[in-house]
Amino acid sequence: MDLVLFDLDNTLLAGDSDFAWAQFLIGKGVLDREVQEAKNIAFYEDYKAGTLDIFAFLDFQLAPLARHSRTELDAWHREFMESSIRPMITAPSRALVEEHLARGALVAVVTATNSFVTGPIVREFGIPHLIATIPAQENGAFTGKPRGTPSFKAGKIERVEAWLESLGLFLGSFEQTWFYSDSHNDLPLMQRVARPVAVDPDDTLRAHAEKSGWPVISLR
Repeated sequence: MDLVLFDLDNTLLAGDSDFAWAQFLIGKGVLDREVQEAKNIAFYEDYKAGTLDIFAFLDFQLAPLARHSRTELDAWHREFMESSIRPMITAPSRALVEEHLARGALVAVVTATNSFVTGPIVREFGIPHLIATIPAQENGAFTGKPRGTPSFKAGKIERVEAWLESLGLFLGSFEQTWFYSDSHNDLPLMQRVARPVAVDPDDTLRAHAEKSGWPVISLR
């Protein structure tokens, strides 16, 4: 059996769900446009540059979850899926996921974006497992803070290994291990699998992939 891991934003999606969710809330007037849009753009630029302070970003990104009921958030997310996410899902992305699932692989998305935003997206792809940053909850309400290790950079390795351990497995349990990503932020995990694949990569990842002889593909 193979293990197949996918990054989500700008990999399976032709866009960034984290960034899009904040822009969606700004568009609905839930967040102040003048203040929040500038912060959202600045954090996204930091992410692309590899300089993102993940905890500062999570304070920004998770705070709105704590100010609204789950019923209201879920209703907004259904609208977000229709208006923002489904247009980002390409036929080649769906086909690649379905190909690995049909071959009997253990398939998961490994993403820094929080599980509230990404859970419905991963289910849309039919992927059974999600390793994401976890927004903490108390009595069914979000606290605005993360729980545990964020699924970001080397944290993705920690989270994947813990998930596999919970299944009684480890990376060496599989015939082949794959990780598809667009971002140089994912180099730590990409270097741990047997078959890393750069998907519509940023310039840093593309250069590393070409130097290392990794496949470079497009799902756009």
